[in-house]
Amino acid sequence: MNLDFTGKTVIVTGAAHGFGRAISVAFAARGASVWALDVVEDELIDTQRLCVAADGICAIGVVDVTDKLAVNEVVTDATRASGPISILVNNAGGVLGQVGRPLEEVSAADWQAIFDVNVTGAFYCSQAVAPGMKAARFGRIINISSGAGLGVSLTGIQAYASAKAAQIGLTRQLAHELGAWGITVNNVAPGFVRSNPTTERQWESYGPDGQAALVERIALKRLGTPDDIAHGVLFFASEYAGWITGQVLSIDGGK
Repeated sequence: MNLDFTGKTVIVTGAAHGFGRAISVAFAARGASVWALDVVEDELIDTQRLCVAADGICAIGVVDVTDKLAVNEVVTDATRASGPISILVNNAGGVLGQVGRPLEEVSAADWQAIFDVNVTGAFYCSQAVAPGMKAARFGRIINISSGAGLGVSLTGIQAYASAKAAQIGLTRQLAHELGAWGITVNNVAPGFVRSNPTTERQWESYGPDGQAALVERIALKRLGTPDDIAHGVLFFASEYAGWITGQVLSIDGGK
């Protein structure tokens, strides 16, 4: 399967490290013009460097996806500089440093913050690229959720499991709304992957016995990598997935 994205402009959110970085590099290495967005500028610069090292093209933008005006501005800038947005990867999200707590101890602000970055951010970004994709009668939107959105969160964070489930619902709804314009909307639900400082802390918290038990529950008996997630995104973005929309692909080693 030869995946070539030459001439395509791709926006990847949450691109400073982990899945977003791997996805950005994967697209850049295959000819796309990548716009890597995040709120962490120094790590974005590292992502850009890796894209260039892969003989790719990558612009970066320090953007908070919960800021609708900022999202609209960067989409306009990317379109003017690189051409219409063909592919959007809504990867920004996470737990924002929160840890599992009893239900009654979770503040309204903490609940809302996780929803804002995981769901509202994906909505704003999709909303911003939709007019251009409709005009082109082509587009690929890929949302990155989590196994927590299909079951329960290993972290015990109620808002995270709920937000990722909501993002999956948004995926299915937008797939039906946008399909008439040749726009597909799909979702990748990763299992546990050691991909960023948060997941490293989570992994360490399990200790040797907990780590061994987690791996034992995986059919393939190993943890995945950010590249495993990127490969699923590349498929959904490719011509091979042209008649696939509204779907959730679990990339978790088998449960």
